[in-house]
Amino acid sequence: MSSSFDLSSLGWHDGLQALLPGGTVPGRVARVHRGAAEVLAADGEHHVRFGAQVRRAAADDPIALPCVGDWAALHRLDEGRYELAEVLPRTTAFVRGGVSRDSRGGLSGDGQGQVLAANVDVVFVAEPAMHASDFADLGRIERLVALAWESGARPVVLITKPDLLDLGLDDLLTDVSAAAPGVAVHPVCSPTGEGLDLVRAHLTGSPGSGSPGSGTAVVLGPSGAGKSTLVNALAGTDVMATQQVRAADGRGRHTTVHREMIMLPGGGLIIDTPGIRRVGLYDMSDGVDLVFSDIEDLAENCRFSDCAHTAEPGCAVLAAVESGELPERRLDSWRRLRREARWMATRTDARLRSEESRKWKIIHKEMRRSGRNRP
Repeated sequence: MSSSFDLSSLGWHDGLQALLPGGTVPGRVARVHRGAAEVLAADGEHHVRFGAQVRRAAADDPIALPCVGDWAALHRLDEGRYELAEVLPRTTAFVRGGVSRDSRGGLSGDGQGQVLAANVDVVFVAEPAMHASDFADLGRIERLVALAWESGARPVVLITKPDLLDLGLDDLLTDVSAAAPGVAVHPVCSPTGEGLDLVRAHLTGSPGSGSPGSGTAVVLGPSGAGKSTLVNALAGTDVMATQQVRAADGRGRHTTVHREMIMLPGGGLIIDTPGIRRVGLYDMSDGVDLVFSDIEDLAENCRFSDCAHTAEPGCAVLAAVESGELPERRLDSWRRLRREARWMATRTDARLRSEESRKWKIIHKEMRRSGRNRP
């Protein structure tokens, strides 16, 4: 990589400068290791360790852990190295919840989240054409788009590998567009270059970026969706390793094992990510409602303002399902994501209450100890 960087090409602007602590210099996190990160600064790329303040913040809240896309305040040590002294406030953050399945098939987790990417303008949701028409995959698109809206970034759905679909691409695009109302949906064939100009346009025209061509995107999707192939096509060279999808089951291998930010020659930055098997919702407010805006619009015509759309008389949502206007699959997906979002909210509240209780127990213990040690 270059020995120096124009910070404006990384997205740096005057608003961030005002947040920079005195005695530090800015850098953008390109890759994270355990307790350290690769950071791009004006004087080059540096391997920096996390400072004490960063480690303490991350111990209290995993969301505070530095991640790819973060802007960081770097403090120069006496020996000439930098340390990552502080993470600057994020404009956007793509956070997944710590949700998993327990041995009985139920939801489990601790309410803690993980930031997959920060300060991102666009979230590219990549779904391979050969799978995207399955109900489960439409549900995955809805889930990732909900998280994208919640992050504060703009979601865009990319249907990759359209050349592997013999027939029905137009019908597929119609189904995906219905699953993500108001979201741009593009077919993209990385080997031939079809659709790449549309992808680049979302980067070079990203609102909120520091300057033209400085937009940042993250690519999310399952293994085998062609995320790394897309990044290589945009970069014009093989910056990420790729593998073929397994012929036996059509699934991809986890080629990318870490998140990494890549500078693109035509302007903008893109973050490649490992394939996502399952991503839980986290701290949802409007994301689910935005994905299911069609259901929200129908609900305005329900007889009761608090209609749950289950068996209430005069329910416009159930009437739309009955008439075929609204797919039953979509209503089921809405119910599932709403239920999960509520569940995660209760888990998060319980964790915060537990941490607050633990903090005060420590304080009271120290007060009692101090009292016993007084002369």
